[in-house]
Amino acid sequence: MTDYTPPLARLIDELKKIPGIGRKSAQRIAFHLLKTDQKNALLLAQTIVQARETIIHCSICNNMTEVDPCEICSDRNRDVSRICVVEEPFNIYSIEKTGLFQGMYHVLLGNLSPIRGIGPDELKITSLLERVRKGGIVEVILATSPTTDGSATAHYLTEVLRPFKIRTTRIALGLPVGADLDYADQVTIAKAIEGRTEMK
Repeated sequence: MTDYTPPLARLIDELKKIPGIGRKSAQRIAFHLLKTDQKNALLLAQTIVQARETIIHCSICNNMTEVDPCEICSDRNRDVSRICVVEEPFNIYSIEKTGLFQGMYHVLLGNLSPIRGIGPDELKITSLLERVRKGGIVEVILATSPTTDGSATAHYLTEVLRPFKIRTTRIALGLPVGADLDYADQVTIAKAIEGRTEMK
């Protein structure tokens, strides 16, 4: 079998690095990009570069944003006494679509995973504790995914938040165990938020 020409092979290898993209999908995307109008391919490349250059992490909640603080942290109509803790920025949009939560967010930028060498120091836990330490927080909602790592992260956060004597809840596990929060539908997420439980 003839190997792909080196530039095409490199393109496929880079596309395979995107989560959820396997070799076959990477091949299809690569061939599509090379078949499409050059103007469209260049526009995609420029859009990626522009996003990388202009999007930053919010200095308060770690959400991805073009302005700092982000739109949510700057919104005076939101309930600043409640913080919903999520693993990744895209989790915020999954929750926002339900329209049920009007509080603030805190993005950990990952979850605890000893197997992958990710401990508390690799996550944005210290800044969460600083926000709580400043006062005015009545509830922290742990919206980590119902995976082993997500559950371990929720348990760890429950322990480090315990001295603050605030309400710590976790979204109800109406989400399938082992599922990623971002792939859940709005109704499932809504039910999970409504049925959140106190962490003991």
